Amino acid sequence: MLITHGALVTMGAPNQVIPDGALYIDGERIADLGSSAELEMRYPNAERLDARGCLVMPGLICAHTHFYGAFARGMALPGEPAANFTEILEKLWWRLDKALWIEDVRSSAGVCLVDAIRHGTTTLIDHHASQHAIEGSLDEIAATVDQAGVRGCLCYEVTDRDGEKATQAGIEENGRFIRQAQARQRQGNNRIAATFGLHASLTLSDKTLDRCAEAARGLGSGFHLHVAEDQADVRDSLQKSGLRVVERLKKAGVLGPSTLAAHCIHVDRIETEILLDSGTMVVHNPRSNMNNAVGTADLPWMLHLGIPVGLGNDGFSNNMFTEMAAAYLVHKQASGDPRTLPAGQVVRMTWEHNARIARAFFPALGSSFGQLAKGAPADVIVVEYDPPTPLTAGNLPWHIVFGIDGTAVDTTIVAGKTLMRHGKLLTLDEAAIMARARELAGKLWQRI
Repeated sequence: MLITHGALVTMGAPNQVIPDGALYIDGERIADLGSSAELEMRYPNAERLDARGCLVMPGLICAHTHFYGAFARGMALPGEPAANFTEILEKLWWRLDKALWIEDVRSSAGVCLVDAIRHGTTTLIDHHASQHAIEGSLDEIAATVDQAGVRGCLCYEVTDRDGEKATQAGIEENGRFIRQAQARQRQGNNRIAATFGLHASLTLSDKTLDRCAEAARGLGSGFHLHVAEDQADVRDSLQKSGLRVVERLKKAGVLGPSTLAAHCIHVDRIETEILLDSGTMVVHNPRSNMNNAVGTADLPWMLHLGIPVGLGNDGFSNNMFTEMAAAYLVHKQASGDPRTLPAGQVVRMTWEHNARIARAFFPALGSSFGQLAKGAPADVIVVEYDPPTPLTAGNLPWHIVFGIDGTAVDTTIVAGKTLMRHGKLLTLDEAAIMARARELAGKLWQRI
């Protein structure tokens, strides 16, 4: 395929904006890029996609999400609303994940992947829970990811909150699926990956942490878990071990360069140094943090130290443009300083850091993943945007934060395959997915 007449945004180092640019895709990789005139002469017989002056960009990556939460939208629970984070878990999320049946798992993943493709999110790192439907749950999600055509890294969040049988089932589901995903990657499938999921320190005993660390070592895997999202996690860790959350996880052997720590809001400077020294990757989820009123991570300090902090949504919509805008704004509000977390830093987190995080799980994609470059994976989006002021590589981040909300994504391509063209989904039946989800969600609400 030859994509022509677009403003190519490479997101490379340095970033370039190529006006009236073209991109040639051969198989799953970008084979060439340059001016439209040059590439139209070079590839006269290629299938054409006219970008019509739109931005042509690398697909977005979501570094932390929860597909299983799709059915929570609009769900009204009886009784007093949750007054703190622990009550949010107990009244909403832990009730929902216990009510999910295996068909709900697949349906909710479909809802989220429709949303992802529509908003140009082409790689997602998911964190799953369905406590009464554990065995085979990751297969259901993987089947939906395969059908959608996006890339997904999956895991099951092990927890002690529902008894030993469920804990063991979660450990086994992670182990089984990691082995399966590793086999697929050896065969050249670079769209499904896996890691070892843990819920959070506050629902894991020392015994369970030790069992999971041993299992993951045997698989060559790191972890994906929530870390110090709320003060309740800190209090629990101190009570259990006399250590703060990051210190406890370090002692258990959970941290490392293949581990993804979501949130990291209530960490002190010593814990931040531990995260840095261990190479642990961190994911910021601003919309979720504001919604749960759990605080704002000291992101500027982590970035200053050199921790590769990425951007996720923690189960909010897969519109990462909206997540970028939230990150840009919330840190200014929290610090009282409008200089905090400028747009350039937000854009680097979203493309450069998220690509670095994703490569930990998809190593075969190579160092150019997340860029428009020769040899890079052909994960490409076309975004309608008619800038009212000059657009350059230097001011692009501010155009993204203030001018693009994600609803203007026109075309989404992953591994050279077109998943949406001019707003029409090609791999998923959106109407059927939404109709089935409404039916299943209504039944799930009744069970809850």
